[in-house]
Amino acid sequence: MKFVIYGTGGVGGFFGSKLARNGEDVWFIARGSHLTAMQKDGLRVHSTEGSWVIPGRTMTDDPRKVGVADVVLFCVKSYDTESAARRLDPLLSENTLVISLQNGIDNEEKIKRTISRGTVFGGLANIYSTITAPGVVTESGGPRTLTFGPLGSADPLTSDRAAATLKIMVDAGINANLSTDIESDLWRKFIFITGVGGLTALTRLTLGEILAVEETCLLLRDAMKETEAVARAAGIPIEFSFIGTVFDKLRKFDNSTRSSLYYDLAHRKPMEVDALAGTVVRLGRQYGVPTPVQQTIYFSLLPYHLMHSRTAPTETQEAAT
Repeated sequence: MKFVIYGTGGVGGFFGSKLARNGEDVWFIARGSHLTAMQKDGLRVHSTEGSWVIPGRTMTDDPRKVGVADVVLFCVKSYDTESAARRLDPLLSENTLVISLQNGIDNEEKIKRTISRGTVFGGLANIYSTITAPGVVTESGGPRTLTFGPLGSADPLTSDRAAATLKIMVDAGINANLSTDIESDLWRKFIFITGVGGLTALTRLTLGEILAVEETCLLLRDAMKETEAVARAAGIPIEFSFIGTVFDKLRKFDNSTRSSLYYDLAHRKPMEVDALAGTVVRLGRQYGVPTPVQQTIYFSLLPYHLMHSRTAPTETQEAAT
């Protein structure tokens, strides 16, 4: 199968490199100094699993040089979804799977509205991984899981292609899962990341530092509860024990990391704040659910996003964790 990583940042770079290491036909779409470095020295990956290099011969900024793909892992930032989706056409056939591995809950619908062929799957990655230098992706821990699945019911042919894709990912050492309810899975991650992403960016603290202070830990829990309430108002069946389970897991890991939302803030890049806290606030208004913590996160971080969006190029390359 031919895979295309559309947006070779921390997420796409890590999972795509594992597929390439296992001998799969993998093309990497990137841009700027990151692409130049990869073409010259290869994609260099530093991971808790070891370090490796993927040669630069299948790295480009032009989808027309790639040809039709069997699977596209769509990994651009959420605010670039529609502009990037408009460039997918040379990669697509009726049988192509486009798997979004982005933050947010509505990217898949935006892609579906934009492309004319292929099948869009929802997906999510749970991983701490980012570009640490041009041509270099560093993965620093976490579950390292990839989950994907159809939006609603899938026809038998699509189901067969999804099963074949899953097998290839697992054979490449990726902890991948095929979901039967990807919408709920996306919302569960959304609850997590609108809390952790928002608070690490707003406070500039690591997750461990937030958890160590009772008052700030409570603020994190409240941020998640607001998103959870919006999810339930939208008809998503989230179990009532979900947030408690999340906190139980968080306390078992080394939480010295921050979110990609913080990373973009610190590096003066556009931020996914509109797709995260902004979406919670908008849906809260729609459903009559109060969201004061998420509103504070959104209103506080939005000026930074707008400031850095004025000079940033489009189609930023990585989907964050």
